[in-house]
Amino acid sequence: MAVQGNQIRIGETEVKPGSQASIALPVAKLYTREEVAMPVQVINGKRPGPRLFVSAAIHGDELNGVEIIRRLLRLPALKNLQGTLIAIPIVNVHGLVNRSRYLPDRRDLNRSFPGSEKSSLAGRMANLFLNEVVAKCTHGIDLHTGALHRSNLPQIRANLDDAQTLELAQAFGTPILLNANLRDGSLRQAAAECGIPMLLYEAGEALRFDEFSIRAGVQGILNVMRHLGMLTKGRSHRPPAEPRIAQGSTWVRAPESGILRVLVPLGREVHKGDVLAMVSCPYGNEEHEVRAHKSGVIIGRSHLPLVHEGEALFNIALFNGDRPEDASESVSDFQQQLQTAPLFEEEIFT
Repeated sequence: MAVQGNQIRIGETEVKPGSQASIALPVAKLYTREEVAMPVQVINGKRPGPRLFVSAAIHGDELNGVEIIRRLLRLPALKNLQGTLIAIPIVNVHGLVNRSRYLPDRRDLNRSFPGSEKSSLAGRMANLFLNEVVAKCTHGIDLHTGALHRSNLPQIRANLDDAQTLELAQAFGTPILLNANLRDGSLRQAAAECGIPMLLYEAGEALRFDEFSIRAGVQGILNVMRHLGMLTKGRSHRPPAEPRIAQGSTWVRAPESGILRVLVPLGREVHKGDVLAMVSCPYGNEEHEVRAHKSGVIIGRSHLPLVHEGEALFNIALFNGDRPEDASESVSDFQQQLQTAPLFEEEIFT
């Protein structure tokens, strides 16, 4: 794990204790020779402590995290920060400008780590981000959404077999934690190889702002910062509800092509054999049931009413010890607690 310190250098900028900096980290030039830079915000507390990076838009069409970081940086509580917060609201600048998940070379940045200075555009960007940001931190949170036309229930995906990572995940406070294996070339794998515990937050849909997912993300990051001792716990702070750990997930796919009518919402517990949706032919004379092939909780679903045979429609989290009803109850508690949290009074963000 990176050494905790109270002075940090990002690119050519040195950020001293008790100061802040907005850094434009050069990435690559456009065809026009105009420079493209990755925006990095550094808040360095007066007192030493953990160094936490919070990143968003590694996939350029995943926008919730951009707004989560914007709101996070406006919170007055950061004035009393212990340690260092490094916020990167847009990692994949090229993708965001083009409203695309990918970089111009059609590569997925989150499959390009650790990269190198002499590889593809994706590999160079991954290498820059890893060396200039990730390797200089002690902990990390990466913000994601579902894909186009798919929404995810707020959830944490992480290597929960690692004790430190599990503690962070429980502190974040989403109702469901998914024990997810490290993927080759991912930021999570690169961080793990650097000895840095890291969480991946999934919530909402690509190219959309989802208010509930945004609020849950801001609250979760603050929970982690309090857990790490970077922020003090206010009198109104309430510990997050106990999350349920899923050991995996499975997709339910369309049995036929046609028009989809969804019957169950995100967060609903389902049992093997339950009808989740109907796929109809456009003429109305033929219908096919979409049934759950396992019991669990719906953590992802398609929003597009036009489907092809075999298309992924519902992502079901699977639980070994807990019943689906227990996890669904945690979701309801989480929603209720979030709606009444004083953090989200309007004047805080205006």
